[in-house]
Amino acid sequence: MAKVKQSRTTPEDRVAVALRDIGVSYRRNVRTLPGKPDFANRSRGWAIQVHGCFWHQHNCSRGTMPSHNREAWVRKFAGNRARDEMVENRLRGLGLRVLTVWECETKDAERLRRVLETYLE
Repeated sequence: MAKVKQSRTTPEDRVAVALRDIGVSYRRNVRTLPGKPDFANRSRGWAIQVHGCFWHQHNCSRGTMPSHNREAWVRKFAGNRARDEMVENRLRGLGLRVLTVWECETKDAERLRRVLETYLE
């Protein structure tokens, strides 16, 4: 797991391209905010988290459960979901709107751009 990339992943890069295309300014991996959101603009009051479907157990074909050492994976994924919820609540407590973009949602660039435009209006 140490080799799993934590920032500047392909899905994050796709979101960055979409944000640039719609002319939005942002900061990446903001360390001063809870959970280091992948994208944020404090003055406009928003944060975007890009979640991998496997690691955060999205309800899609990529959100699978490994069959080996299943109990450890169940604990790991439950911890990830609990941390995601806590981070989102803390960000909302700071007055930020929070959007979660799933890895599978980044594959269609035009749809992603429309979702981001709607969210950021």
